[in-house]
Amino acid sequence: MKNEQLAGHLAVAGAYTIFGLNIVFNKDIANVGIVSPMMMFFLRAAGATALFWLLSLFMPKEPVAKKDFVPIALASVTGLFITQVSFLLAIPISTSIDTSIVATLSPVFTMFFAFIFLGEPITWKKVLGVAVSLFGILLLIFNSTHNVGAVAKTAPLGFVLLFLNSISFATYLGAFRVVISRYSVVTFMKWSFLFSLILCIPFAYEDIITTDYAALPAKTVWEILYVVVMATFVAYFLIPYGQKRIRPTLVSMYTYLQPIIAVIISIVSGLDVISWQKGLAILLVFAGVFLVIRSRAAVQPASESIRK
Repeated sequence: MKNEQLAGHLAVAGAYTIFGLNIVFNKDIANVGIVSPMMMFFLRAAGATALFWLLSLFMPKEPVAKKDFVPIALASVTGLFITQVSFLLAIPISTSIDTSIVATLSPVFTMFFAFIFLGEPITWKKVLGVAVSLFGILLLIFNSTHNVGAVAKTAPLGFVLLFLNSISFATYLGAFRVVISRYSVVTFMKWSFLFSLILCIPFAYEDIITTDYAALPAKTVWEILYVVVMATFVAYFLIPYGQKRIRPTLVSMYTYLQPIIAVIISIVSGLDVISWQKGLAILLVFAGVFLVIRSRAAVQPASESIRK
């Protein structure tokens, strides 16, 4: 059991490490101005769909019960379509710091959705752990150097999209763990990405046929390949793998790896410097995660779920 949980932690940590670079690359792709947000989602969905279905050919066939296609489709809408499209639309009209701050709310939303959908108890250790990590990550964000880009101020629509992104993914983590646990990762994700691809095509059709592919710089092509292969196919293989083994709030708390990785990259590249505030912030993040790990996992009656 402990080995399974460790594998779950490593899988989710790997996924959010990949997502840390994904934010940087999506910013670069958006700044080039050739690939629209909907076109970018189409590339991610099409690439991941092809890769998961190809991988499924080399695995034992796993039939999906008819009753599960609806929840899988809903999981696709919340965990893939809304989450990714809202993020891609928000990137060009949001500052890096606002993007990071709103993302810190994801574990809070997930904690409540896991309580609503799964009966996962909201213990004092879990609340304290989320609060400590939240404080730590905000301390890190406000004591780090942020690149000055084209966006000087986040547009109101940017905030709406960022909140939608956090709430949608938190819903996915909290509501669909049961159906995810019934199937292998490959089976679940091949259908999820297929549904999201079908949903995407009407919105992306015009961009698909009008995008000037030949004008894409080589650097942008490599960044797109990273986003499609690593930040979509590999990361979305690792997340449901981890979802089966650790609790939704813990999965969501790994979002805090993203700004930590961004700061580390900035320090290594000479764009930022290490300080005691950053060190303290990172310690607080991990202390909060430890408290959530130690919180009670057993499902409790709603009337008792706020106790220890």
